[in-house]
Amino acid sequence: MESRYYEGKVRIPSGCAISGFINRDGRLSDGSAIIKSIATMHDRSNGLGGGFAGYGIYPEYKDYYAIHMFYRDTLIKKQVEEFLDEHFDIINLSKIPVRKTPKIVDEPLIWRYFVKPLPTKLAESQLDEDEFVSRCAFRINTFMDGAYVFSCGKNMGAFKAVGYPEDVGEFYRLDEYAAYSWIAHGRYPTNTPGWWGGAHPFCLLDFAVVHNGEISSYDANRRNIEMYGYKCNLQTDTEVITYIFDYLVRKRGLTLQEACKVIAAPFWEQIDRMPAQEREQAEYLRRIYSGLLVTGPFSVILGYTGGLLAINDRLKLRGMVVAEKGNTTYIASEECAIRVIAPVLDKIYSPKGGEVVIAEVGR
Repeated sequence: MESRYYEGKVRIPSGCAISGFINRDGRLSDGSAIIKSIATMHDRSNGLGGGFAGYGIYPEYKDYYAIHMFYRDTLIKKQVEEFLDEHFDIINLSKIPVRKTPKIVDEPLIWRYFVKPLPTKLAESQLDEDEFVSRCAFRINTFMDGAYVFSCGKNMGAFKAVGYPEDVGEFYRLDEYAAYSWIAHGRYPTNTPGWWGGAHPFCLLDFAVVHNGEISSYDANRRNIEMYGYKCNLQTDTEVITYIFDYLVRKRGLTLQEACKVIAAPFWEQIDRMPAQEREQAEYLRRIYSGLLVTGPFSVILGYTGGLLAINDRLKLRGMVVAEKGNTTYIASEECAIRVIAPVLDKIYSPKGGEVVIAEVGR
């Protein structure tokens, strides 16, 4: 039977593409390389979502939170700006510059604000700055219909839309930004809608996550993480991974490696074979944070200030390749996405299931 009979009817379980790289010497690269990398995996997407995050892109405002916003209309924009003005010192605000293209349509109003919490509001809240900003972002996303904070970290920013990732990169003029680290995503949604807010990366403060796969434990993970003040209202399962990392690392004080032992915890038979001290820690993490174990096929890249982290599920049901060339570490769903921007490599390998890969500036 001809293959076109199945077109649009066959579910693609390996869909979605992820890519990222970090210059460990802190060197800045414009966005053209990451666009070229993710574009090589064009067929892993279907045009319903693409996005990027860059770190080090706002050096002149590095001490301020860069809030990136989608607005449905000018009315909700006015309401959000009144809220921001009430809670923050707004240093600068402007439209995020875009390059109009017929391939990106129905765009919302896209604005950015460089802000710092007002000292009086911060004192009243009895929170630290990160928690204050986080709660304000959740308040906007939960209670202000038609507005969405899609990035709120320092010296970093996310750029996403409905479209193929290479078109999204062109739309946001990423060739005009310079970052020491970039991550990218091409989306092939299977169980959730394609919309501007549902494109990857998902961000909270300086954490940004791109993900290929499905989270079969999403409902359990969502119910667990929402007990701690997080709200999963963006209609995409990946959102919960960002909040789990934020909760475990920022709020609970775990290291990134320990957080990964929660998210992709070793199987019990593996724990039983560990040396005593390592076994004790693994048992503790798995029992205490059992509701945050992520199951299902997945590969994830986590961006954060100064580093990139990569991990896939314990059975390695999604592809991931890691490579190095000089002072740069590359991570992607497929080798071709790395070779297209770094043809000659010093090292390339596929991490094992559940293996953590961390690359940081200065390391």
